[in-house]
Amino acid sequence: MKRLAPFLLSWLMLLFSNLASAELTIEITKGSDEAIPIAVVPFAGQQLPEDIAQIVSDDLKRSGQFDPLSRSTLIASPTASDEVRYRDWRAVDSNYLVVGQVSQTDQGYRIQFELMDIYGERRMLGEAVNVSANQLRSGAHYISDKVYEAITGVRGAFSTRIAYVTAQGAADNRRFALNVADADGRNSQQILTSREPIMSPAWSPDGNKLAYVSFESGNSAIYIQNLATSQRVQVTAFSGINSAPAWSPDGRKLAMSLSKDGQPEIYVMDIGSRSFQRLTRNEAIDTEPSWAPDGNSLVFTSDRSGGPQLYSYSLGSGQSQRLTFTGNYNSRGRYSPDGETLFMIHRGNKGFSVAKQDLSNDRLTILSDSQWAESPSVAPNGSMVIFATQQGNSGVLSVVSADGNASYRLPSAEGDVREPAWSPFLN
Repeated sequence: MKRLAPFLLSWLMLLFSNLASAELTIEITKGSDEAIPIAVVPFAGQQLPEDIAQIVSDDLKRSGQFDPLSRSTLIASPTASDEVRYRDWRAVDSNYLVVGQVSQTDQGYRIQFELMDIYGERRMLGEAVNVSANQLRSGAHYISDKVYEAITGVRGAFSTRIAYVTAQGAADNRRFALNVADADGRNSQQILTSREPIMSPAWSPDGNKLAYVSFESGNSAIYIQNLATSQRVQVTAFSGINSAPAWSPDGRKLAMSLSKDGQPEIYVMDIGSRSFQRLTRNEAIDTEPSWAPDGNSLVFTSDRSGGPQLYSYSLGSGQSQRLTFTGNYNSRGRYSPDGETLFMIHRGNKGFSVAKQDLSNDRLTILSDSQWAESPSVAPNGSMVIFATQQGNSGVLSVVSADGNASYRLPSAEGDVREPAWSPFLN
């Protein structure tokens, strides 16, 4: 039996100590024809404020890799594996089945769940997790993570979170907010509000801090904020541009673009000593750095070839190498967790799209069908990419699967939503 990580509990306490912001909703825009049929039966037991089975079903559907059966087509309501008649579930073409039950404890609830392989007629997974009343959604996301990993072999990312910036009002009444929410857009929380723009949130590798750019002092400056305590520190305020902070994989350094010596160049700051190392040196604009997963190199955007393209800087050799050659605009590069794929914004005939480049053969694949896309951020398991786009006159967040076969949107009922950043794994 497991108990959710203490981090989740402290996070939930933080949620109720801060002003809640507008929730994001989910609009599935594209499903995959290759999605795996799965049945998630309503969990037996207590009447709960959250529908555990429905949250698990929604998580799996949103991934694009699963096609959960609707509740109206469920043919039985087993609560444990010994109640399952595999033949019945094969009759409705369900490859897998999730069942469970909830009971009350002195501290909250105990959720038991099991996963069955219908065609293999075997129990693949069985666990119990203890949660408080405020952790029911987190418990459901934990189950989704386990089911996803048991079937795909890839760690689930449903228990992760996203950071993003909202803007409401117009002209002198414009207000900006830095928000953090669950990966499905729920439990949204404002961690900073300002009359001036906020940009480029970036998660620390341990998920405890956010670095971002704020113009609250009248000029751009980079801050680091502790999410549990809300304490923050300003780490740069040079004249000119202070932009695009990016944490190194070990959390000890912050890459960024600064124009303190003239043109915007890539620098790395040692967070402990506050010392800076300048990496690039030329007359072009170098910006949007992001670390390779091994921490030995960074990808960044430069117009040194006459237009925005992506380059890799090797910390070992001190040399830069151009990575993208398809089209005349490629920017905001982000590596997949295994370092084998580079996601980016690519401008083609239809406008600005999310694209990926296989680094073994340089093949470029367009993933999104939007005319405008910016600020891609990759889920920690590499399965999805979140980015900002436009829906009517409003900025919204959109998510596309890494193979481009599935997508959904996360619009807000109020204002524009921009600058998404997907957190690392948090448990």
